[in-house]
Amino acid sequence: MVPVATRVPTQSKLTILQSLRLQKLPWLIHGFSTRPGGYSRVYGGRSLNLGFTKTDSKATVERNRAEFLAQLGAGGRHPWPLATLRQIHSDIIHAITKLPDEPPSGDGLLTNTPGLLLAIQTADCLPVIVVDRRQRAIGVFHAGWRGTAKRIVEKGIGEMHRYFSSRPEDLEAAIGPGVHNCCYTVGEEVREKFESQFAYAAALFHEVKESDPVREKYPMLFLTARAPGHSNLPIKIFLDLVEANRRQLLDAGVPKKNIDASPLCTSCNVDLLFSYRAEKGVTGRLMGVAGIKPERGKRGA
Repeated sequence: MVPVATRVPTQSKLTILQSLRLQKLPWLIHGFSTRPGGYSRVYGGRSLNLGFTKTDSKATVERNRAEFLAQLGAGGRHPWPLATLRQIHSDIIHAITKLPDEPPSGDGLLTNTPGLLLAIQTADCLPVIVVDRRQRAIGVFHAGWRGTAKRIVEKGIGEMHRYFSSRPEDLEAAIGPGVHNCCYTVGEEVREKFESQFAYAAALFHEVKESDPVREKYPMLFLTARAPGHSNLPIKIFLDLVEANRRQLLDAGVPKKNIDASPLCTSCNVDLLFSYRAEKGVTGRLMGVAGIKPERGKRGA
């Protein structure tokens, strides 16, 4: 997997992550936001929270969004319309040609309309951007474990074929920062769900037996009447969400060389990224965005 490049704009303290592959498309604007450099103060320091959370003010979030769009090249006096979703961990995907009156419920957006910015909000789940370099069409997808189990990215590529006649070999994909298999513990029910859907599910999980220094030093204290004489330590199950979505892209026909994936784990990098799990639910939201540049002198929706 190819890492996602980091771009630090010279006129701002914001750090925006970009795909090395997608950077090569001159007609595309895209980026994954990070934590530092915004106007929010409720999550420690000055952070770029881009979600309308309960703990941050709407005015501050709107100011953050304006700064983020400006640094992407989609702001200024005539900012691009920003299309978002009421994300519900589903496989529902909307194809749009203009900014909806209200954010629709779902977890995927598609368009081939220039001047319209599509956005996915995350704080551990994966933001996935898929671009048709030939038809100049884009899709953005919110892939948590539920959406991934429902094959949202795979279905999204099918929807791009339906709406835009996209061919898998013409697609470029970027998986943004999210929680990685080093930190993403899940329950047995999640593993069972994946095993019922994917033949390769076993490769997506690994187990770690919890350690207990006291038990290791004083094993006699933990003797039980049940064979083999000691109570068992619980097992932690870890899911590789990045690999799960990479496999869906491959299964849908996207060439391996056309897929970028960020090496950054949100839970391991809370200084740079927001993590719902690591911060126990009190955190901001990141954005993964993509848009098609309008022809000179024209604006989209």
